[in-house]
Amino acid sequence: MTEYKMLINGEFVTSTTGKVVDDINPATGEVIARVPESSLEDMEKAVAAARAAFDDGRWSGLTHGARSTILEKLAQLIEANLDELSRLESLDTGKPIKLARDSDIPFAADNLHFFAGAARQLSGVASSEYTGGHTSIIRREPIGVVASVAPWNYPLMMLIWKIGPALAAGNTVVFKPSPETPLTALKLGELAVEAGIPAGVLNIITDGPEVAPSLVSHKDVNMVSITGSTRSGKYVVQASAETIKRVHLELGGKAPFIVYPDADLEAATQGAVVGGFVNCGQDCTAATRIYVHESIYDDFLSSLLAKVKQIRVGDPSKESTDMGSLISARQLQRVEGFVERALRDGANILIGGKRASIAGLEKGCFFEPTVIAEDRQDAEIVQSEVFGPVLVVSRFSTEDEVLRKANGVVYGLAASVWTRDIYKAMRASQALQFGTVWINDHLPLTSEMPHGGYKESGIGKDMSQYSFEEYTQIKHVMIELGGQARKDWHYTIFGDAE
Repeated sequence: MTEYKMLINGEFVTSTTGKVVDDINPATGEVIARVPESSLEDMEKAVAAARAAFDDGRWSGLTHGARSTILEKLAQLIEANLDELSRLESLDTGKPIKLARDSDIPFAADNLHFFAGAARQLSGVASSEYTGGHTSIIRREPIGVVASVAPWNYPLMMLIWKIGPALAAGNTVVFKPSPETPLTALKLGELAVEAGIPAGVLNIITDGPEVAPSLVSHKDVNMVSITGSTRSGKYVVQASAETIKRVHLELGGKAPFIVYPDADLEAATQGAVVGGFVNCGQDCTAATRIYVHESIYDDFLSSLLAKVKQIRVGDPSKESTDMGSLISARQLQRVEGFVERALRDGANILIGGKRASIAGLEKGCFFEPTVIAEDRQDAEIVQSEVFGPVLVVSRFSTEDEVLRKANGVVYGLAASVWTRDIYKAMRASQALQFGTVWINDHLPLTSEMPHGGYKESGIGKDMSQYSFEEYTQIKHVMIELGGQARKDWHYTIFGDAE
């Protein structure tokens, strides 16, 4: 049984308490590894190491090129260890190996390649002499110590989305993965040391009693970056208030998927299956609210259900598996509860709706791909984030109606519009209150473009140059040019006008 260690101040360590916890494969219910149970003392050591590393300039004091070189080496090591990282990610999350190997881990490496390059371009701006007697310069500087917390649905990818811009900008980091999925984060700690990241610059600790709340409220932490539920984000905002920390939040979603009558029906139903059931529906951008024009509703459903029946649910280690397990028994019960309440409230379950039984994996957390018909906008299944393989299909009549319904949730992370009409697409992209709007597609992201939400889906952006707005602060430097001791405006404060 492999026992992993945390990375604190450049050293691989166990918990100060000596306690370990079992790491469970949700597809089998079996223990796959043991990891330290972090203590408050461990967390304090990690924050102190990050604080010292920032204050002495061992990272921010490097040239941009030197930081870039180390981050690029780390990106290359991720690629060199693709098979192991993919295997660990699949075991830890229950997601299909093909999703981890051919999508998640390569995209994480690409993202780090991007930030390695972007680290060389964090320049300030020289401005004109606005007063006539001074030159103004803008400096873009790191925030300080960043506490980062990532979720269990995309463990390594979310880790890179956080530490990439934070480290590229010159910050130091204390990173805590989800307690359900620590393995790839702890493995990345090994790769970070191999890449040459100095001691204390990146610290990776595990979960433990009171560790997360104490970390995000710590007086020596300057910024908190979290991807998680909206509830978690609200807690972080409250916890950060005492010391006015910078916060970056990527939270929940309930993405609308709008299908107009002129849409390519085959493309739209294919997109709904891919966009809705990705990662077993455990994706904040998943296409969970399908709004279909009443004139094509029946045809759309017929095509959609035919495709859903073809989804292969099963062993995540098999290349043929399309959908693996949910992350835990607790999440399985949560999804099941949503579906049962929807049924009691009068919704129509068109397919699925119950736990899936997989031969040889009876202890796994599997749920059938599910499609529910529900036209009531205020229904819980329409309004709340299920975070499972559950799509809700609703009819609409007019353009104004569907845009109003699409915006009619507390979330605002992602949306998609399916139409051949460029004018209709552009009107929708303007009206939809979501951080990402796809036209005739759903899910693709790229390292060069930002990702983040409106409303209760969060604050700030991951990826792209825009993410540096989160991980840097702006300083105005004003240089007096004349050299005179007494300026012509001084009399307004001291003395008489000359």
